[in-house]
Amino acid sequence: MKASLAIVFCVLAGLAAAASNKQYTSKFDNVNVDEVLGNNRVLNNYLKCLMDKGACTPEGRELKRLLPDALQSDCSKCTDVQRRNSQKVINFLRANKAGEWKLLLDKYDPQGLYRAKHEGH
Repeated sequence: MKASLAIVFCVLAGLAAAASNKQYTSKFDNVNVDEVLGNNRVLNNYLKCLMDKGACTPEGRELKRLLPDALQSDCSKCTDVQRRNSQKVINFLRANKAGEWKLLLDKYDPQGLYRAKHEGH
């Protein structure tokens, strides 16, 4: 009996580990990030969505849902496209919308885990 419980536990642990290593959905990977960053109205709509100050597009809702985990896990479940786009957006916000970037970090990284990993970048 103990052996079969141990096997079940190992199988469940393996499934949980596999599920936690799963990548985020790639269905929004075709969003043109450069176009969004170049259009202040669209970018501000995304920022309002993320800050609960405006309506969200389906892409915005998904981003809002995944952002806390992505920041805390250093984008470990991101696809290559998501990782590149994330870095592009972060660099843009730091350089061009520092106030909004700080507000996003305060909301989605309240313990400063992301900031601690990336200070000076």
